[in-house]
Amino acid sequence: MKKFKLLLIGIVLIVLVGFDANNFTPDNLVDDYQKEYLSEEINSCSDSAIKTYMDYRAITNTASTQYRFIDEHMNVDKSGLLIDGDGFIGVALGSYYGPIGSRYYFTLSSGAILPLVKVEAKSDNHTVGGCNAQDGSVIEFVIDSDVAHNFFGGNNGYVLNGNFNNYEAFNGEIIKVEAVLNEKKKAYNIEYIMPTPQQFDNQDIFKDTSGF
Repeated sequence: MKKFKLLLIGIVLIVLVGFDANNFTPDNLVDDYQKEYLSEEINSCSDSAIKTYMDYRAITNTASTQYRFIDEHMNVDKSGLLIDGDGFIGVALGSYYGPIGSRYYFTLSSGAILPLVKVEAKSDNHTVGGCNAQDGSVIEFVIDSDVAHNFFGGNNGYVLNGNFNNYEAFNGEIIKVEAVLNEKKKAYNIEYIMPTPQQFDNQDIFKDTSGF
């Protein structure tokens, strides 16, 4: 006679929605970026595909809100982009997009999602309705141009020839804009409930009516 006792353990798999800023590359935005924060859609003031840039070192007023914000929250990534601790990319935006520190998800026609944080303000004198600049750009990346030129390249002395739309991960028109809220999405659980453990006592499992 043999005694068999089967012990089964339930397994809980926790899937987190988020972004690893330490492993950021621009291609993540196309390949596997997932929104970590709750957001609400707002009207996009332009669908422009043009994406210019400026060097963060051009912001020299140490008493300005943007200087302090960059100093306290942003780091230069290996690509030359300015990235905060949640993986949001530093950009200059017009007054339509609120104060310094406002964060957004910009979805492009390619399907890429750009997580952006406003670290510099475009002057209303240089924009149309506080939205796009005279050259048509809404998004102006704030970068370390030396590092970015080595990473992205450019044939005329400018990073990506002056337009980040020339980079595949950033290519495309703006089709949706969402204002990012302060609340993170909740992690969700997928729970696998195993059968109740079964116990075999005083039974010879090799004597079965099957005949084997």
